[in-house]
Amino acid sequence: MSDAEPEAEAEHDGEGDLRELAPLPVSEAAELVDRVGDNVASVIVGNDAAIEHILVTVLARGHLLLEDVPGVGKTMLARALATSVDCEFKRVQFTPDLLPSDVTGINVYNQKSGEFEFRAGPVFANIVLGDEINRAPPKTQSALLEAMEEQQVTVDGVTRALPDPFTVIATQNDVEPGRTYELPLAEIDRFMKKLRLGYPSKADESEILDRTAGDHPIESLEPVATSAELRRARAAVGEVAVSEPVRDYVTELATYTRENAQLGVSPRGSIALVRASQARAVLDGRDYVVPDDVQTEAPSVFAHRVRPRTGSESGLDVVEDALSAVAVE
Repeated sequence: MSDAEPEAEAEHDGEGDLRELAPLPVSEAAELVDRVGDNVASVIVGNDAAIEHILVTVLARGHLLLEDVPGVGKTMLARALATSVDCEFKRVQFTPDLLPSDVTGINVYNQKSGEFEFRAGPVFANIVLGDEINRAPPKTQSALLEAMEEQQVTVDGVTRALPDPFTVIATQNDVEPGRTYELPLAEIDRFMKKLRLGYPSKADESEILDRTAGDHPIESLEPVATSAELRRARAAVGEVAVSEPVRDYVTELATYTRENAQLGVSPRGSIALVRASQARAVLDGRDYVVPDDVQTEAPSVFAHRVRPRTGSESGLDVVEDALSAVAVE
């Protein structure tokens, strides 16, 4: 092989990298989302709205908090998504004795080489499921803060980048408050959305029983998209236009929550709503955001960030009041 051949090969690889990073056309990104959503729905019955919300979260580079009773399909939803996009999936069962290093990884001394080697924790995956995250103490929960905000992990002074794409899907146990820890506000604010799946209807539960009477459908699920395609779809979301009136509308909604609650939506929450609205526009095949996108996304993006002034109302009540009170211009 001549000296010129490796250079040509390297140049070709660089062009491939550029193609991989180029945003998908909006129509192709929307088709990709439909394909993945249909694939996930072949495993998850009766939760089409939740599937749509999780796809918006992933497209918008966000993280998702699922709060619900055990056994309604939270873990299966995360597995089905990871399998559909051909992503690496890892699960962390949060328990009271879990250490931060059990999540991020640890340096281990190698006697043969006489050096410390880093053993990556389960956070080094594309989709990370933190199961029953509120069972672990705040110190362990905080191990996810840097990962969720900056897509990196620092261990013993060394910072390592996490895979791209990277999404945390955390579940929260809400039936045993005496055996759980309250999530810190700083951590809650890092979740783009908070959802509940709820119990299935009678018809949906009958369908679930029919599908799982033999082998579970998750075992035969095949990928319908690559992680590279997902990265390109994310890039397409980032290019969706957000006009000044729409930005002002988001700001007015956030301001209403700050003026009418003990704790309102932070600027991070406003950014999350804009990004979720951009992803929602792509789902509808548009390259621009309209107020309807904002109104659709606001409850799941804003409600968990709001602390009402009284116990008689919820964060969702405040957000719904904001949507009723703030005019669309």
